[in-house]
Amino acid sequence: MSEPSLTSLTSLEITAQPECWRRAAEAAGAAAGLPRPGERVAVTGCGTSWFMAQAYAALREASGQGETDAFPASEFPVSRTYDRLVVITRSGTTTEVLGLIAEVRERWEVLALTADPASPVVAAAGEAVVLNWADEESVVQTRFATTALAFLRAGLEAGGRLPEGVRGVADAAAGAETALSEPLPRAVLEAEQWTFLGAGWAYGLAQEAALKMREAAGAWTEAYPAMEYRHGPVAITGPGRAAWILGPAPAGLEADVSRTGGVLVSDGGRLDPMADLIRAQRLAVAVAESRGLNPDRPRGLTRSVILKG
Repeated sequence: MSEPSLTSLTSLEITAQPECWRRAAEAAGAAAGLPRPGERVAVTGCGTSWFMAQAYAALREASGQGETDAFPASEFPVSRTYDRLVVITRSGTTTEVLGLIAEVRERWEVLALTADPASPVVAAAGEAVVLNWADEESVVQTRFATTALAFLRAGLEAGGRLPEGVRGVADAAAGAETALSEPLPRAVLEAEQWTFLGAGWAYGLAQEAALKMREAAGAWTEAYPAMEYRHGPVAITGPGRAAWILGPAPAGLEADVSRTGGVLVSDGGRLDPMADLIRAQRLAVAVAESRGLNPDRPRGLTRSVILKG
C-alpha cells in the first residue's frame, strides 16, 4: 500500500491542521464563555465531536480546573447539575445537540464551538465560537475537530494549568508538521487490522483514530484505554495486525504485543498525541484509496445528522 495522495479533500484538510491550531490558540486568548476554574462542566458532541469532548474533559480535570464530564449528546444525563455545557458541533445543525441545548440552557451556561456562523447553534447557545477557517468540505471530520480541541486546550494553557507532561498548542502544531512530513510506518500500511490505544486524554484521540479508519476506509479497527487493552482486547492482535499507542507506551506493552506476533506502533511519546492522530488520519486515507473508496464521501454517512419527526 502506498502513502495517501493529496487529491482528496480529506487529505488537503488534514494538511491544514498545524496552521488551524495556531489560529485557534490565538482566538482562545480573547474568547468569552470558556469554562472558569472551579466550574462543574460537561462537554458534549456526536461522533468525532464526542471524542474531542472526551479528550478535553480529561485534560481539564487533570489540570485541576474542576470536575469535567463528557457525554454523547444523545445519551446526556440531563438530571445532573452543571455550571456550564460546552458543545462541539461542526455543522451546528445536529438534532441531538440542538435538543440538548434547548433542554438545559435555562439552567446552565452554554458555549458552542461550530464552523458555521449561520447555523442554528449560534443562536441557541449563550456564547458561540465560530472556527470557520477550520470548516471542511469532506463529510469526514479532521481539521475542525482537532482545531476545536486546540482552542479548548489553549484556554487551559492560558490559565497556566496544563497537566504535567502535556505540551502547549504551539508545540503540538510543530509536531503536526512532523507528522505530515514523515513516511507512515510500513507495518501499519500493510496491516489487516488496527487497534488504537491511549491513556488519559489521549484515549479520546485513540477513539477518534479508530473512527477515522472505520469511516473513511471501512476498516476493522478498535480502540481501548492503554492499560485496559491487556485485559482481553490484546487477544485480537496477531500476525498482520497492529496496535498503535498515541502517547507514551505503558511498561511491558511492547513485549505483550510482540508475544501475539503483532506489531506495536509507538514513537515513545516523541509526538504530541494530537499530532500523532494526524498520522492515523493519513493512514485512513491511504487505506481507503487502496480499497478504491472515496475518503471524502463514506458509505452511509452525511455531513450532519438531522432527524425527521
